[in-house]
Amino acid sequence: MKNLDQIAQLGSSILRQQALSVEDVESDETHIIINRMFTILSESNGVGIAAPQIFESVCIVIIASRPSERYPSAPKMEPVVMINPEYEVLSQEIEKDWEGCLSIPEIRALVPRFVKLKITYLDCQGVVQEMIAENFIARVFQHEYDHLLGLVYLDRVENNMDIISEKEFQKMMTLKKI
Repeated sequence: MKNLDQIAQLGSSILRQQALSVEDVESDETHIIINRMFTILSESNGVGIAAPQIFESVCIVIIASRPSERYPSAPKMEPVVMINPEYEVLSQEIEKDWEGCLSIPEIRALVPRFVKLKITYLDCQGVVQEMIAENFIARVFQHEYDHLLGLVYLDRVENNMDIISEKEFQKMMTLKKI
């Protein structure tokens, strides 16, 4: 995985900080952060990234779901930059599914997440946008949003038995047990 040294790893204090709101959406600094996020995300084969993961404690996430080696059944969508996102739960239904994280390589865990959300955010021009996110996309958003709160997906795991190595996860996928 390229650029792993550019991604904050578990234990880095920035992953445990509450990110700050972006004050000037159209500033050069904001756009430099977003461009770095895009580059690192595309080179790392991820489906989402949050600014704290690239050592920037600001409220920016990118959701970029697409099928990959890490997530073969992920739906394809155009990448979406979300600045200062907030969300509302639209369904109390919660589903547990497998997650991994660029900041915690070689580990997967079953994580409970809400299945349907309404996300409100600013786009790169500072225009308020809304998106209804369901299932995998809702999961990716909640995972990235947690990074803005200083949380990682392992904080959401209900049982330590739900944590496995990436190698075991791949074996289970190959055997169609997942």
